[in-house]
Amino acid sequence: MEDKILGRNPVLEAIRSGRNIDKILVKKGKYEGSIVPIIKKAKDAGIIIQEVDKAKLDRISEGENHQGVIAYVSAYEYVSVNDILEIAEKKDEPPFVIICDKITDPHNLGAILRTANCVGAHGVIIPKRGSVGVNSTVVKTSAGAAEYTPVAKVTNIASTIDDLKKSGMWIAAADMDGEVMYNVDLKGSLGIVIGSEGEGIGRLVKEKCDFIASIPMSGEINSLNASVAAAVLMYEALRQRISQK
Repeated sequence: MEDKILGRNPVLEAIRSGRNIDKILVKKGKYEGSIVPIIKKAKDAGIIIQEVDKAKLDRISEGENHQGVIAYVSAYEYVSVNDILEIAEKKDEPPFVIICDKITDPHNLGAILRTANCVGAHGVIIPKRGSVGVNSTVVKTSAGAAEYTPVAKVTNIASTIDDLKKSGMWIAAADMDGEVMYNVDLKGSLGIVIGSEGEGIGRLVKEKCDFIASIPMSGEINSLNASVAAAVLMYEALRQRISQK
């Protein structure tokens, strides 16, 4: 089964990461700007390059912005939760994991993957059902982070949290009803749970969490987009972890 990666930066990161790429379609014409290193690296890697009309790229991308380049890749390879924990162990770092409870918007998941990579999280966990998977929109929105940030798909988020707690991790839920995040200890072995766009974190999942962290609000609007809330909380965790060193 094949998937597509659209856009210059996502395709370039896919090549750099060693992702299995079947072929790359590029728009006919003179190669300029950021398309040049893509062509060079693809040729160096022995990847097939095909020049096609813009109209064909438009049809394949189904309205998404392809920036003149589309790569055909093998289906995204998910990892296990143990794989994520082993990454942290190999780096000699306390596990830092982002747990998404039924995120359905691919742009949100892509943005979460991007931030997770920026803050040094070791991986992201999503449920097999009721959640968007790592598709071409997620990859493009992640700006290449999907090639470097491992994602595990699990059958049950609540039971996965139980397993993580048994391994010594603390689990924090992002929710408006919690303690202000500045007063919550987000250092050490940590999992941060981010709820779905409409319903937030499910009741059972929230009950499994060790504590609830809220983001302070001072304006007329009292809620943030899921990926923005995730970014704010992840960076507070990173701030605390840096200050600990």
